[in-house]
Formats: sequence, structure tokens, C-alpha cells
Amino acid sequence: MIADLFGRKFYMASDTIGAWVMLTLTAILGIILITRAKKWPIIREYATTTHHRKIGVLYLLSATLFFMRAGIEALIIRIQLAFPDNNFWVFQGEKFNEAFTTHGTIMIFFVAMPLLIGLMNVAVPLQIGAQDMAFPYLNAVSFWLFLAGALLVNMSFFMTASPNAGWTLYAPLSTDTYTPSAGNDYYIFGIQVSGIGTILAAINMIVTIVRHRAPGMTLMKMPLFPWSTLITSFLILIAFPVLTIALYILMFDRFFGTSFFSGPEGDPIYWQHLFWIFGHPEVYIIILPAFGIFSDIISTFSKKRVFGYGSMVVALAIIGLLGFMVWVHHMFTVGLGALVNTFFAVTTMLIAVPTGIKIFNWLFTMRKGVIRFSTPMLFAAGFIPTFVMGGVTGVMLSAAAADLQYHDTYFVVAHFHYVIIGGTVLGAFAGIYYWFPKMFGITLNETLGKLHFWLFLIGFHITFFPQHFAGLNGMPRRVYTYTAEDNVFVFNFVSTLGAFLMGIGTAVFVWNIYKSFKKPQKAGDDPWNGRTLEWSVPSPAPEHPFENTPQVVSHDPVWEAKLHRDGELPKASESRTAPIDVVSWQPVMLGSLMLFFSLAFIYHVTWLQVTLGIAVLGFFVVRALTDEHTKKAKEDQAHDNV
Repeated sequence: MIADLFGRKFYMASDTIGAWVMLTLTAILGIILITRAKKWPIIREYATTTHHRKIGVLYLLSATLFFMRAGIEALIIRIQLAFPDNNFWVFQGEKFNEAFTTHGTIMIFFVAMPLLIGLMNVAVPLQIGAQDMAFPYLNAVSFWLFLAGALLVNMSFFMTASPNAGWTLYAPLSTDTYTPSAGNDYYIFGIQVSGIGTILAAINMIVTIVRHRAPGMTLMKMPLFPWSTLITSFLILIAFPVLTIALYILMFDRFFGTSFFSGPEGDPIYWQHLFWIFGHPEVYIIILPAFGIFSDIISTFSKKRVFGYGSMVVALAIIGLLGFMVWVHHMFTVGLGALVNTFFAVTTMLIAVPTGIKIFNWLFTMRKGVIRFSTPMLFAAGFIPTFVMGGVTGVMLSAAAADLQYHDTYFVVAHFHYVIIGGTVLGAFAGIYYWFPKMFGITLNETLGKLHFWLFLIGFHITFFPQHFAGLNGMPRRVYTYTAEDNVFVFNFVSTLGAFLMGIGTAVFVWNIYKSFKKPQKAGDDPWNGRTLEWSVPSPAPEHPFENTPQVVSHDPVWEAKLHRDGELPKASESRTAPIDVVSWQPVMLGSLMLFFSLAFIYHVTWLQVTLGIAVLGFFVVRALTDEHTKKAKEDQAHDNV
């Protein structure tokens, strides 16, 4: 089918038409169900909120939806590769390129990151005794900019213009000479817009943790999840601007005829340097928060303080620092020379040291502990061996000579899935089960939670373990088929079976959420017998959770209060000023403006670019003239006078 839009003709393949039909039917069904259940006021409440818990829920909900979309693409990729010389539906050639590009892009930027930022929003303010994020309004702006960028990348498929140069967007393939369609423009603008939101979120996290901790909570008495959040936020502040610069330059190459990354004046290696200076810290941006989640969960469910707390903090900081000193290990085959490769091989191997310290500390935390294998703890226990396997193969890849053989094979695909799914995704699942009571006041069903864990973990290993051998047998990544003579059929077939098992596990997770809301099990304030401050406030956490600001006197203040103060937290003599929550449609409007502003650039509609550019600037003027503090002071004064 051929459609005409913005003066361009779009050819729609059968998969795109099917997706449009499914999207339309789902939207109609969703509107009917919401109307019948009379839930529009709740949707309006969440759309206009600036409260950290609700924004955290919005991040998690968005990430779950994008996880399902990118997961379906993963299943399509696995079906296409299940048999030699296979031709599944339309997913060969260019369609296959688009599928693995959007799968990787969405999973990294719009699943892993929002899952963790969502959990940070839900838990970090509560764990440090803060009433809210330091800048609630900015928090809402961060989310809606993230969502606008995510929608841009996701809608590219429906516009028959998916990105197709891989999630790394390597130049010169990503320049308009080789990929002239709008697909990679969607990538550029989508990541830029969501990246602004992510940088603002990082600034907010840093200020919140530095300025809004409860009295007595020194940095070295802070739980490890806020610690990992703090270090991650600094990584975002340093790494994301590098990606912004790279995408900005690439936009000039594609739109205005410059040649930074191609031609006699430019060099595609510049892109690789810029991308991986961002790209490798990005791995730690989505891993370190998971380390913090596992640390808190393992401590709670082992009934022990985290072993070697100081060394855990130092290890987190060293991993963050070394993360900026290893980017060339993605470029060993470029030909930068033996000395350069050796330096980056050594720094890459060094990361195994602080990571190993953390692994041993988690094991020693569990040693002689009173361990309860509830669902969050199962995910934490499953993470350790899985992540160790990903770490070991990472050390193998850090050997430059060996990397020449592994490079761009399925061995690398297996390695990074062991790291990212084994670390980030298992960490996010653990965190969701752990803090679900603080989000909604109910616990997720334990039986379904354990079924979800076992299906997902077993499916994961069946999927990705054989891919090591496919890679060692020479199967390159990013190919849509292979022959029977390549001797990789068995590995691919088993891998496909495992992927469907993971899909069933994810479906159980979604069913668990539905079932738990249908038949809610009230959680109580402290369902896990916790140790940190979030378990001292009601479930779900109210808008101003701490009626009396707690005075922190130990690493595990709630646990210490249970042991020595009959559960009563000491009260601080002075309270901290609470940030001012507002109800506003402005963040939603800014996100919408940025989405259409980007579309105007992607399709080169100049008058719309100018109009929407003025509207965005106007938004900043309106915001600059808005002063909630003065308004709140006047309201308080009027109330006192009454």
C-alpha cells in the first residue's frame, strides 16, 4: 500500500499495515475500558502530577510498554534465524536491519534507562528521608521529554521509516549518502529530545541527594541504591553531552551537507570515538543502579547489614571512573596500534577488580544470614551467577588479540545480553517486586512472581548461552540468514526456543500485575521487614511521607529503631523545607511541542519549524515568569489570617 504525507510517498509493507490495525483496535478498546471503569480522572491526575512516586510509576509503565514492543521484535528476529535459509514474513534484508536497530535502540534508551530512573524516582527520596525530589516540576518535564523522544523513535515504524543503521548508528552508513530515508533522522531527534530529559533527571537526582537527605544521614550512612544513583547521575552528566555533540554533528552531515564523518575531509572513526565515549559509560549507567538495588534487597532478605559497606561505595565509584577509560575496547579492530590497544585492554581488565569486590561482598552478606527467598531475593540470587558469566566473557573480550576473532560475532551478542539482561533487567524486576508496595500499597502475587522468575531466567540462559558457541563458530551478528553448512543451526534453534520461554515469563509478569490489582493483597507499611527509611512511611507513599523529619543515627535506621527503640525513629529537631508540588499541564505540552518540532525537522517543513520553535521559546518565558514559592507563601498567609 502507498500513502502520501508531507509531500512524500510511503510504501507500507504488510507488517506495518498489521501494526496500524492492531494499534487502532487497541486504542479503541483502551478508550472503551477506561471510560467504562471511569478512570479518566486518574489519568488526568498522573498526566499533571509532579510527585516523584507517580512520575516513577509513569516511567515504569512506559518502559514496560516499550519492553513489550522491543520484545516482540526480538521474537521476530529469533523466528527469522530459527532455521537456515529461512524467509519469515517480510523480515529479510532491510526489514531485518530495521528490526535489530529499533530493538537495540528501544531496549537501551527506552526500557533499561526508564526502568531504573522510574525506580530511582519511587525509592530514592524515601530512602534518604526527603519529602520529594528537589525540583518536582523539572521532574515532570524530564519525564515528558523522555516520552516525547521515545514516541518519536517508536512512531518511525508506523511512518515506514524505521532507523536501520544499528543502535550504534555507525557512520558513514548513517549518513544520507547510504541511508537517505528519514529513519535515522527519527533516531537523531528521538535520542536528542529524550536525552535532554535524562540529563535534567540526573541534575535533579544529584541536587536531591546532596541537599535533601534527612539530618544525620551523612554520605557514608546512605543506602547503596541512592549511592549508585548519585554516581550514575554524574556519569549521565558527563557522557550524554558527548552523544548530543555526536548526533548534532551527524545531523549537520545529513541535513546541511557537511562531511565530518565521511569524504576526504572527514573520518568515520570520529563517530566511533564519540559514540563509545558515551556508549561504554552508558553500560555502567544502566548497571550501577541495579547494583544498588541488589545490595539493598540482599541485605533486607538476609537480615544482615551489607558486608563491607565502605568497599562497596569505593567499588561503585571506581567502576564509574574506569567506565570512561575503556571505550577503545569496542574499536580494537580499527587499527589504532598496539600501544593504544594494550592500554585500553588493561583498563578494561581492571574493572573486573571492583566488580569482583561487589560480588564477594554480596555473597558474604548472605553468608550466615537468615535468607528468605521471596521474589525480589530470587531475582537477586539469579543475578549473581548470570552477571558473573557476562563479566568473564567481558574479560575474554578485553584481550585485544582474542577480540579480533570475537569482534562482531554472536559471542559479543551473548556477552552484552548476559550483562544487560542479567544485570539491568533482573535488577529492575527485583526492584519492581520490592518497592511495588510503596507505589500502590499492595504486593504482587508471590506464586506468579516466582513463576515469572523461573520462566524468565531459564529462558534467558537457553536463549543466550548457545549464542556464545554460534559466535565461536563464526556466525556474524546483524545477518538475517545462514546456510546449513555454517553449523550454527542447532544453536540458533535452541536460542529461539529460549526466547519464547522468556516471552512467556514476561507475559506472566504482566498477568501478575493485572491479577494483583484485580484481587489486591494489602501490603502494610513494612511488608519485607525492611531496614531503610522507606519502610517507615505508609504504603503507598503519600505526597509528604515524613510527618516528622527523622534523625538518622545508623546505616540502617529502621532496623536500628526496631532493635533498640520499639520501632520509633528519633525525630530531628529541625525539619527541612519541602519542595512545592504543583498540578500542571505545562510539562505535557512541552513534550508535545518538542515531538512536533522534531517532526517538522525530520520532514523539512520550514514554516512549522519556525512556528513550533517560537512556541517552545514562549514556554520558557512563561515558566520563567511563574513563581510557585510566592504563590504558596501568599496562600499560607491567607490561611493563617483566616
